[in-house]
Amino acid sequence: MKSGIRPANGPFIPAAEITVRASRSSGPGGQHANVTASRIEAVFEPDRSPSLSESQKATIRRRLGPVVTAVSQDGRSQARNRDLALERLEKKLSAALAIPKRRRPTRPTRASKKRRLEQKRRRSETKRDRRRPDISGD
Repeated sequence: MKSGIRPANGPFIPAAEITVRASRSSGPGGQHANVTASRIEAVFEPDRSPSLSESQKATIRRRLGPVVTAVSQDGRSQARNRDLALERLEKKLSAALAIPKRRRPTRPTRASKKRRLEQKRRRSETKRDRRRPDISGD
């Protein structure tokens, strides 16, 4: 078993801060699945974690809620499912702690301005050609 997880943009979170629960799986395993608790649920409560800063706790709480849960029942063994659940929990926390890149405003290119004005001109000509002809002889 892993000793903890390290989400991107975040600190190392020891396994002691993550609650791991096992239950019966609905996944593969045949008759064996009916008697083994191979489904794993990894639960992390950011507010109780001394590893995270207050701002990180607030960010996770805002994006994922007060309790973060990851479940795995893909594999037949409990150990494999525990590793998968911890990986999924790590990915969720990484995504929550990710700092989005700021958008840098761009200007329209000279070619795009030219295309826009050309389309406007063509549309104007089309509408002008649809008008009734002026018959006032002036």
